[in-house]
Amino acid sequence: MNFSQLFEALMLICFGFSWPLNVRKAYKARSAKGMSLSFIILIITGYVAGITAKIMNGQFNYVLAVYFLNLGIVMVNMLVYFRNKSLDLKTKNTNEKNVIDKKISINEIKNNVEKEETMYNYTNSLDELINREVKGLEKKNGVILMGGGIDKAIPVTQLAGEYNFNFELYNKSKSELTLAAAKEYFESTVAPLAPEGIILHLGENDENIIKTNPSAFDSYYIKLIETIKSNHKNCRVALVSVDNPDNNKNISLMNAHIKAIAESEKVPFINLENAKLWHPESTKAACNFAHSMGLKVRKSLSDVAEILYSYAFHNLAKPASKVLAG
Repeated sequence: MNFSQLFEALMLICFGFSWPLNVRKAYKARSAKGMSLSFIILIITGYVAGITAKIMNGQFNYVLAVYFLNLGIVMVNMLVYFRNKSLDLKTKNTNEKNVIDKKISINEIKNNVEKEETMYNYTNSLDELINREVKGLEKKNGVILMGGGIDKAIPVTQLAGEYNFNFELYNKSKSELTLAAAKEYFESTVAPLAPEGIILHLGENDENIIKTNPSAFDSYYIKLIETIKSNHKNCRVALVSVDNPDNNKNISLMNAHIKAIAESEKVPFINLENAKLWHPESTKAACNFAHSMGLKVRKSLSDVAEILYSYAFHNLAKPASKVLAG
């Protein structure tokens, strides 16, 4: 018995044992995220080189058979990669019937914002009046709230002081902001502040695109997150759901996509239908106690979002509260 050939075959079996498991896992995942085509091609090239060497040396034995077996399994893995890539590009949500009824109405938000803007458009925005944010005095490395209509009315600086946040909190929300324009808006307005955290509440103006082209909706959102990460690779990001008390199927679909994007990008997803369950006063008491004890732990973006939107639910004008409550 040629032990050198036996050990070579054993080495190939050990290397190749994980590939069937990897193929099964990738096939069930139905997504190419986490797979690397260049790595697969590199492995295939290595096996082809080994097979070529065996043939050139006239070594037609069971070791060569193991080479071909491993090569075949890796080729299957590459086919699964292209199949999953195709599924990624054809993103279609099939879980509309399983989406929980949301409690926020985009139409009510727009109507409420229009009423509020009528009252204060003759001067600075309401956010500027409450937070007294002077552009030249804003500090870097803070946390940004970037949303649309209802978000503009949240007094983030006031809340940051009341809850003893140990970081700067700025409101950079903009009425009628769409996902298509969000990337450019971030680069021009938010990126110069080099935020270490950003809460995204987007989609209220994108019902048409989620209805006609869900893949484009996903693409806009993911490109925005990628732009944020490229601006500051350690920047924390959290995604907030969109309002839907009337169970609009397009908004339900949108929220399902936002949640899926949050899961795929491994960032928190904040569901605003739970706003009425959050208790800002008890949260404030806990924050004040921690502050009095000298604890300066940076709060998670989920906690910050709960504070901001529970304030909106309990303290803003009745129409806005109704929106958040459903």
